[in-house]
Amino acid sequence: MTTRPPLPTADTAAPVTPAPDTSADPAGSGLQAGLKNRHLSMIAIGGVIGAGLFVGSGSGIAAAGPGILVSYALVGVLVVLVMRMLGEMAAANPTSGSFSAYADRALGRWAGFTIGWLYWFFWVVVLAVEATAGAKILAGWIPAVPQWGWALIVMVVLTATNLVSVSSYGEFEFWFAGIKVVAIAAFIVVGGLAIFGLLPGSDHPASGFSNLTAHGGFLPHGPGAILTGVLMVVFSFMGSEIVTLAAGETADPRAAVTKATNSVIWRIAVFYLGSILIVVSLLRWDDPAILKDGSYVAALSSIGIPHAAQIMNAIVLTSVLSCLNSGLYTASRMAFSLGRRSDAPAAFGRTTGRGVPQSAILASVVFGFVAVAFNYLWPDTVFQFLLNASGAIALFVWLVICFSQLKMRRIIERESPQKLVVRMWLYPYLTWATIALITFVLGYMLTDTADGGGRDQVVLSTVVAAGVVAVALIRERLRRNRTQDAVASS
Repeated sequence: MTTRPPLPTADTAAPVTPAPDTSADPAGSGLQAGLKNRHLSMIAIGGVIGAGLFVGSGSGIAAAGPGILVSYALVGVLVVLVMRMLGEMAAANPTSGSFSAYADRALGRWAGFTIGWLYWFFWVVVLAVEATAGAKILAGWIPAVPQWGWALIVMVVLTATNLVSVSSYGEFEFWFAGIKVVAIAAFIVVGGLAIFGLLPGSDHPASGFSNLTAHGGFLPHGPGAILTGVLMVVFSFMGSEIVTLAAGETADPRAAVTKATNSVIWRIAVFYLGSILIVVSLLRWDDPAILKDGSYVAALSSIGIPHAAQIMNAIVLTSVLSCLNSGLYTASRMAFSLGRRSDAPAAFGRTTGRGVPQSAILASVVFGFVAVAFNYLWPDTVFQFLLNASGAIALFVWLVICFSQLKMRRIIERESPQKLVVRMWLYPYLTWATIALITFVLGYMLTDTADGGGRDQVVLSTVVAAGVVAVALIRERLRRNRTQDAVASS
């Protein structure tokens, strides 16, 4: 019986082949613990609040009515379960590669290689999307600078902050996430007062929660609309897993992951379900303003908040910058982990004297710049392909986390059971149930035949994933042949 290599440590996953030689780079010994507890706490809280919550929730409400709450609750439960599984593995073995490193160990080198590169691809495409969204808002405020100029400025500034040190990334994200948290908390308080007629100076009727059932019922389009809503909101939750990558750069990663994992339930309940409940209670679900102005702007305008649109634009811009900042950080750390495991150029696995993976950051941002250019030059062809090709990757990542946890749990129990400080509930039954739910969502996406809809995303993402798997298997075959040749020659 063959023995398994030791579990990965905080900075390196456990590769089958030796890690790249960094002896020529004395400063490249690995990432440093530059994130403080307050940084990680705010990253954990803000990680579940993306710009999609502010921008995309209106379409979900229009499609499912008040029943969108059930859609958000179902996806929220899914995210909580996936994060619990990831938290179990990350608390036992914090690493910059997170689920890619765990897939490498549990499922094989091909799995770690594949999901690592797919996740990197997902986030560099997100960089282009968010940079364009932020540039659109800024150009509306200061039209003297063209939209592409704003996109360039935003990308350059956030690249510079990531290149300085991990603490500068953490500081920017602390304030970005803090603004989002305060904004949503204020929205819930002010909206809650208005619902019951307690908001001073507002002439909004004290409707209570009557709007949830008064206009065609809680499910005006029938129960099937809940699933439609699920497809529309699922991708706004992507980013929760960032905290497990960032934990590797804290002084006490195990405690940080445990705290973040245990708090994910209330974070989703308050920020997603709480704020959406306020919106559908303040407004009729079929109010035209929800689609025209956006759900949050429409809700603020209905209670007489002046300049609601500009207030929300500022909050959305903050969310966009936060997503850009985290996206660049996440992509670079995944590239760093792949480099350390010899699954990417060796330079990606080296760091500067400040513990910054400079090459990994620059490679990620270069692809991001190229994607931004595609968005301006060929938005309906090349860039649309990139969007569709990355559209289902979030669900692929969650599936891999589930399958990795099934095997890693047994490995950890056998080799170091004392590290199981976070445990997946009802293992393995809830893990299998989560796999079934994710598979169902992917299958249901295939019924969405709209241009650029769920079917296009699943099909193109699967094609891209299959291509990366093929590359991984070919690399593994070549590596095995070189090993055999080396053994034969010796």
